[in-house]
Amino acid sequence: MTDIAAPAEPASPPAWYWVLAFAALLFEAAGAWLFANSLTLDPATLPLDQRAVFDATPQWMTIAWAVAIGAGLLGAIGLLLRRRFAEPLLLVSLLAVVVQFSGIILVKQLRELTPESHLLVPIVILGIAYGFWQTAKLARRRGWLL
Repeated sequence: MTDIAAPAEPASPPAWYWVLAFAALLFEAAGAWLFANSLTLDPATLPLDQRAVFDATPQWMTIAWAVAIGAGLLGAIGLLLRRRFAEPLLLVSLLAVVVQFSGIILVKQLRELTPESHLLVPIVILGIAYGFWQTAKLARRRGWLL
């Protein structure tokens, strides 16, 4: 008789992993809701300062936002399902966030219209996206993703 080794059981993630994966899903779902609302927004209803920002925002920033949200939402679902596809999707999401928010620096009119106090939000979102990607990397290395 030959001994056939049974495949090893995948490691079980700790409780904090599930909390973070669920938080990622909520964060990305909120972003998807905001994005959907932005698509149906009537710019005429905005205050003048917000309308100026809306008008100055190039389409490539909106496309980058769509990619960031789409990949992030699928990546968060991947974390909850413990699937390896979560890691590359969350990296795509992070890179799209970088592209999206680079417009604040690269587009002169946006740079002039954006007060310094509003720069904290993009930095926080970038940090959160980085944290989700790092969580997926750690989960893959520890065998929590299948």
